[in-house]
Amino acid sequence: MSRPYICNVNLLNIEKNSKMKKTILTAVIMASALFGAQAQRIKGSDTMLPLSQKLAESFLKINSANNVTVTGGGSGVGISALLEGTTDLAQASRKIKFDERQKLQESGKSVKEVIAAYDALAVVVHPSNKVQNLTREQLEGIFTGKITNWKEVGGDDLRIVPYSRETSSGTNEFFKESVLKNKNFMSGIMSMPATGAIIQSIGQTRGAIGYVGLAYVNKDVKAIRVSYDKGKTYVEPTVANAKNETYPVVRPLYYYYVTAVESNVKTFIDYLLSDAGQKIVAEIGFITVK
Repeated sequence: MSRPYICNVNLLNIEKNSKMKKTILTAVIMASALFGAQAQRIKGSDTMLPLSQKLAESFLKINSANNVTVTGGGSGVGISALLEGTTDLAQASRKIKFDERQKLQESGKSVKEVIAAYDALAVVVHPSNKVQNLTREQLEGIFTGKITNWKEVGGDDLRIVPYSRETSSGTNEFFKESVLKNKNFMSGIMSMPATGAIIQSIGQTRGAIGYVGLAYVNKDVKAIRVSYDKGKTYVEPTVANAKNETYPVVRPLYYYYVTAVESNVKTFIDYLLSDAGQKIVAEIGFITVK
């Protein structure tokens, strides 16, 4: 990473010369803008972390003068960082909330939204679990604590151990809205700070169940077929099924940025939406916007 550009200005000797003072301050602002165009910070959704990391890696191969740093923490964390001015792009797996947008507006910041990709949210269990299918109603019962044993949904006599993302997660909010129909998660649910932690925990716990972005599904967990028509049809979470709109749990993934710094992020956003960028979207396991 290149060293940050630092410009210190001593105004003590030019207080009486307002024209000179204005010129020097303008130079400092221009220097900061130049550095800003070379350093882009992306923060937020853990779901989008592998996408942003891969995009940044590929982007820097053709834009070597730039620096891009990518960190997770959850959608809410990313949008808060946008408000605080500690990130250039907030990555979010849910739409910005009214109160978040209002706080930004109150601080004099106008925000622009870009849909980066679409994601199928997969319900996953331990690979040894013989349950293959679950209805939305059964999932609601499991995650709200009404269904507590796998034998209640056709599985073994085994206690269900649900895992969820923490409340700052956009994935948590989307799952609550789409699957639980805005009912509250059960009291004491295992709340995890990152998607990778959910995958690891479920892979090590026979009775576990959780939900992750499709790009995170691997051999350590098994994805469940889901029904949104009370068990008439069960659909597997795949890119193809998300594209043909047969899989019901699909959401947009977003980047948000403050319009005042659009010139700083435009090159990266343009790359994301290019054929090369959308090819990376598909390679990661998300659904392209084109």
